[in-house]
Amino acid sequence: MSSFSKKIIKHILVFSLLSSFFTYSLLAVDIKNIYDAVDIAGKQRMFTQRMLKDYAMVGMKNSFGNADEDLNNTISEFDDHLHALHDYTKNSEIKKSTKKVEEIWLPIKKVLETPPSKNKVVKLQENLELLLSVTNDTTGLFAKETGKESGKIVDISGRQRMLSQRMASLYMLKVWGIDDDKFKEKMKSSMQLFKSSLEELQKSELNTAEINKLLTKVERSFMFFEVMNKSSNIFIPSLIYKKSNDILNNMNKATQCYVDECK
Repeated sequence: MSSFSKKIIKHILVFSLLSSFFTYSLLAVDIKNIYDAVDIAGKQRMFTQRMLKDYAMVGMKNSFGNADEDLNNTISEFDDHLHALHDYTKNSEIKKSTKKVEEIWLPIKKVLETPPSKNKVVKLQENLELLLSVTNDTTGLFAKETGKESGKIVDISGRQRMLSQRMASLYMLKVWGIDDDKFKEKMKSSMQLFKSSLEELQKSELNTAEINKLLTKVERSFMFFEVMNKSSNIFIPSLIYKKSNDILNNMNKATQCYVDECK
C-alpha cells in the first residue's frame, strides 16, 4: 500500500471517529442541576404525545415535517433522556419512578417501531396516556426536590410543550378518522389547561422581556388550535403540525429561560 493510500485511510478513520463523537455528543443529555432535571423530565411528557402525533401523520401517509424521521428520533431521545434522569438522581423515590417509566415504555416502543395501523392506534393512545401519567409523576418529584416555587413554574412551562403535542396528536386522530367521544373530551380539557396555564405563566414574577415575547408568540399560535378544533369539515393537519412545533420551540426557549432565572 502506498504512503498516499495510508494517509487517505488515516484521514477517513479520524473523520469517522470524530463523526461518532459528535453524533454521541448530540444525543448525550447533560443534567447540571435539579432545574435541568425538571426541564428534561418535562420533555419526556412531551415526547409521549409527539410520538403519537408523528405516528398518526405516518399512518395517514402525510409526509409534512418528515414525521417518519421525527418519530424515530423522538424514540431515541426518550431512551436517552430516561437513562440520563435515572443516572442523575440519587433520590430512591425518583429512581423507583424512572424504573416504572421504563417498564411501561419498552412495550410501547416496540409498537411505535412497527408500521402504523388504525387498529393499533386507540390502544396505543391509551398506553401513551399511561406513560404520560408516570412521566408527569417523575417530573413532579423532580420539581418538588427543588424546594422552591420557581420549580413549579419550570414544571408548568414544560407542561405547555406536552400540551401542544397532545392537542396536535388528538387533532391528527380526528383527521385520520378516529371518531371517539373520549378523544373529543380530552381535546377540550387539554385546550382549557393550556389556556389557563398560559395565563398563569403570563403573570409570573420570573418573567423577563424575552419570556413575555415568547409567551405572546405562543398565544398567537394557540389561536389556530381554537379555530381549527371548531371546524367539523375543514382539516389542515399540516398547519396544526407546524403550529404545534412553533409552540413547542417557543416553550422550549421559555422553559430554558425560566431554568436560567432559577439558577
